[in-house]
Amino acid sequence: MFVFAITGITLNHASSIAAEPIVVTQSAQLPGSLIEYLRRGPEAGSAPLPAAVRAELEDAVGIDAGTAAAEWSETEVYVAVPGPGSDAWISIDRASGKIEAERTDRGWVSFFNDLHKGRNTGTAWFWLIDILAVACVVFTFTGLLLLQLHARHRPSTWPLVGLGTAIPLIIILFFMHL
Repeated sequence: MFVFAITGITLNHASSIAAEPIVVTQSAQLPGSLIEYLRRGPEAGSAPLPAAVRAELEDAVGIDAGTAAAEWSETEVYVAVPGPGSDAWISIDRASGKIEAERTDRGWVSFFNDLHKGRNTGTAWFWLIDILAVACVVFTFTGLLLLQLHARHRPSTWPLVGLGTAIPLIIILFFMHL
């Protein structure tokens, strides 16, 4: 909850936080024995890269293409490799095996903001966010039940709960451009 709250603040003030992305561009050459894999690939469409090509790419340019679908055309294979706080891409010429790659790191604030939003974080993080959201709903309802049990000894309970509901609603209705 602490990290979620902090990243809520950093997202709300994103334009105030200076960040200089670090961009690294690399070129390499796919070995001749692997160029044949690219020539035998689909003429167009999406398909993952062969495992041997993926392994060579990681060694050559340090980017793990994973099993994401690559975009195949007659002349090149393009793989986008987004991640939290970063982006990368790899382009391979199908005839020559020339590799062009670029990796952009936007820093730790962007990394945590992307975790907050679930942007480019994968299936495990997707499910973790859902589980935590369900837990927050359970905490909210059990908290309301506890408030109901103790409210008769604390007369300010329900006015404060009402304000906690009314203030965001008023801001949404009257101060937000819908």
